[in-house]
Amino acid sequence: MTSLRDAAMTSKAWPFEEARKLLKRVESAGKDHVLFETGYGPSGLPHIGTFGEVARTTMVRRALNVISDIPTRLICFSDDLDGMRKVPDNVPDPAALREHLQKPLTRVPDPFGTHDSFGAHNNAMLRRFLDTFGFEYEFISATEFYGSGRFDTVLRRAAERYDDLMEIMLKSLREERRQTYSIFLPIHPETGRVLYVPMKHVDAQDGTVTFDDEDGREWTLPVTGGNVKFQWKPDFGARWAALGVDFEMYGKDHAANTPIYGGICRALGGTAPENFTYELFLDAEGHKISKSSGNGISIDKWLTYAATESLSYFMYAKPKTAKRMHFDVIPKAFDEYHQQLRAYPDQDAEKQANNPVFHIHGGDVPASDMVVPFTMLLNIASVSGASDKDVLWGFINRYAPDASPSANPQMDAAAAGAVRYYNDFVKPTKVYRAPTEPERAALEALRDGLRNWDGDVTDEALQGLVYDVGRDRFDPMRDWFKALYQVLLGADQGPRFGGFIALYGVAETADLIDRALAGELG
Repeated sequence: MTSLRDAAMTSKAWPFEEARKLLKRVESAGKDHVLFETGYGPSGLPHIGTFGEVARTTMVRRALNVISDIPTRLICFSDDLDGMRKVPDNVPDPAALREHLQKPLTRVPDPFGTHDSFGAHNNAMLRRFLDTFGFEYEFISATEFYGSGRFDTVLRRAAERYDDLMEIMLKSLREERRQTYSIFLPIHPETGRVLYVPMKHVDAQDGTVTFDDEDGREWTLPVTGGNVKFQWKPDFGARWAALGVDFEMYGKDHAANTPIYGGICRALGGTAPENFTYELFLDAEGHKISKSSGNGISIDKWLTYAATESLSYFMYAKPKTAKRMHFDVIPKAFDEYHQQLRAYPDQDAEKQANNPVFHIHGGDVPASDMVVPFTMLLNIASVSGASDKDVLWGFINRYAPDASPSANPQMDAAAAGAVRYYNDFVKPTKVYRAPTEPERAALEALRDGLRNWDGDVTDEALQGLVYDVGRDRFDPMRDWFKALYQVLLGADQGPRFGGFIALYGVAETADLIDRALAGELG
């Protein structure tokens, strides 16, 4: 029998493909561990992109742990030494922060009054965010990294190789930007502001930079000890070199910079890591999601309706394909996740290695207790006008008498989420239509069949009745199901109708048809 490790060595699941590349890298380099990194700009709160990047990186890390016993680490690096470029709108008394523009975030007072600085506040939010989802990581603050001396060797090397590094950067810049660009950003000794000024001199031997501030005064500062930071593109490559990073993923918007990051890393004596570039998420209109414009779904909103694992499933699927990330993807992601959970126990090692739930849970895959799909719950909420989950449990227990909120906690949470989702998104958009004459005749036949039903109340048996009614009346058959959805549910799409009847009830469905025929649903 094939072991999971053997199956992983040939699996086409993208985390295993990346893990095998990493294994070759570290074996050839003779490293004693593998270092993963994710970066974070702490100018705002963590968002759904932050979750996706850490979740996907963790999937690769778990995959490597299957095919190799080499230890792994994940670093979350916060660039909190970055200057505050604008005052956020969503903080208390934003006007009080204006005098601190361009200061490192760790030197800006915390507007919430809970931490030593705005940067420390946002770092705490990031760590709480990551801890909530159970990610295993080590946190590094850029302020501490620069100030403690951990970056000093690379900073001195950057001063020694300044011309080489500048040559890499200048090739990517427009002419006017080249005139004032430097890989180093000094931090003003008096104002504490991060300065975007050209260097008058870089002393390779002393490891110092000389520059004029905005008032024309000349200063000379050591590049070490937190007096100077790298511009963001050189900072990427310098971190790789300083830490020995083996793997980092980022969005497609960084892809053009990968040669720059790698070139900086190699010029500083490091080996560029393996990179994985993922596609960006799109909103309902196909535009790139932006946290500043709020044109997508937030992680809090997603979790209002469905469990974290459904979001992880969405993140796993086709990371190199641009995907719409709007509210309507939640039910499908939730149900597909549970379909994969149910399939997992009976799969062989090859199929388990390719199953998304293995990568979501790292091999410790739970059982699904969902006896009714999320999309079906939405339909029941729609026809019953459910205002709370207890209404849905009445239908669930008719279908699955042994199920209960305590025995089926996933089901219970899904019922609550389905009611919220129905009221927020389905109810406002429902549009019923009257049946055509052929559709009316078919609905009457289905109703009569249900009134006289004495067979098993199962999905398959009732689906057979639905097919029998429509088979001789509709060609193609999809027109029959479309009529059922539009006339009875007020939607263009819907569930497998036999399953709907079994859950909602035979008599109740017959009554629903009567109400539709009487024009009472619209």
